[in-house]
This record gives sequence, structure tokens and C-alpha cells, in this order.
Amino acid sequence: MVRENLKEVEEHIQEACRASGRSRDEVTLIAVSKTKPVSMLMEAYDSGIRVFGENKVQELCDKYEEMPKDIQWHMIGHLQTNKVKYIVDKVAMIHSVDSVHLAEVIQKEAAKKQVTVPILIEVNVAEEESKFGITLSDALAMVTEIAGMPNVRIEGLMTIAPFVENPEENRKYFKALKQLAVDINAKNIDNVHVRTLSMGMTNDYMEAIEEGATMVRVGTGIFGERNYNI
Repeated sequence: MVRENLKEVEEHIQEACRASGRSRDEVTLIAVSKTKPVSMLMEAYDSGIRVFGENKVQELCDKYEEMPKDIQWHMIGHLQTNKVKYIVDKVAMIHSVDSVHLAEVIQKEAAKKQVTVPILIEVNVAEEESKFGITLSDALAMVTEIAGMPNVRIEGLMTIAPFVENPEENRKYFKALKQLAVDINAKNIDNVHVRTLSMGMTNDYMEAIEEGATMVRVGTGIFGERNYNI
């Protein structure tokens, strides 16, 4: 099943790239593997996937130990400060930095392990109360404050768009995040170059790509519905 699903997702990514005049190389597919067993992840791995996204620190750490070491692990879920120390030297990127305080903790733990951690600033573009992330209007100030931290590197922005029946409705949020990236880059802040836009999930990744996403986070579209009972 995973192999067939991946083929379909890949075709959709290529279609969205063609529609927006982009190269397929500009988009990274993150296989969101939360709650899924290692056997399913290995099926994706054997199909060529090397980038996986996890929501929970414990699950990421367990799978990190069990799976091949050429995998890039992305922390995409809300990150509690007391869990940062467990993943700073294991992840390729943290997508969900939503406060200066969290960035400070990442800086402290990264310095201890002598690593530099690429991060994305999580922006709650739609301002949904149920979601984490800062507002569009607060993003620039936060980026400026984090920019001076030597062991944290701001690579870009992330958003979780609302779950909607018609994915076209989310284009405005993707457009707004892309515009924020342009605005931040125009400020020429030292150590900040927003090159990554992590936006779009199973329901709306094609629209996100057409609006400039460089990373899409696809879980259900690859692994099927999630099991929340484990």
C-alpha cells in the first residue's frame, strides 16, 4: 500500500510543479510517520524516502535508534522545552518553533552538544485558536530576536493551514506565508535567509506547492489513516 500511495503522491507533486512552472527539485516530500510502525516506515524507506516527520519526541527517538542512519528526521509537532535536549543532535530540522523562549532552550542544548540546529518559525497564519504558532504581525520581531543565537539557524517558515473541504480555500494562507518570507528576506537580517516554506499536508499539498511550498508534510496520503490508540 505504501509504495502505491507514494507513487500517487509523487505524481501529484510533479503535476503541481508543472502547473506552477517549478522544478521538482524545489520540493521536499516529508513522510509524516507519527503513530505508524517501523515496518511501514521501512516500506517507504525501501521506496526511496529518506525524509520523515514525527510529532512526538519519544516516537522520533525510538525510530531514530531502530532505523537506518541516512534518514533525515524532522520534528514537526509542538515541542515542549523539557524535551528539546533529547532531539537537538538527532533532527535535521525543527519545524515548530513558536516562541523566543523555545529557541533559547534549543540554543542552550545545541551549544552543549556542539551542534547547530536548523529551525523553522511556526506561524499561525489563519489565527486558529486550536493551533500553535505566532501571528504574521509578530513574526519579524521574533525572527530578529532569534537571529543572533549562534547554534540556531533560521531556515524558513512553517504553517498548518485549516482543515477544509475545499483546499482552494487555503491558498490565501499559503500566499500570506510566502509574502512573509519575501518581507523578512528584504530586511537583510544577519544569519537569516528564509529559503524553506513548510506548508501543505495530505489535503492541500498540491495547492501549497503551487503557492511556493518547498516542503510538504504528507502522512495520511502515504501511510493511511492514523491510529491514535497506540
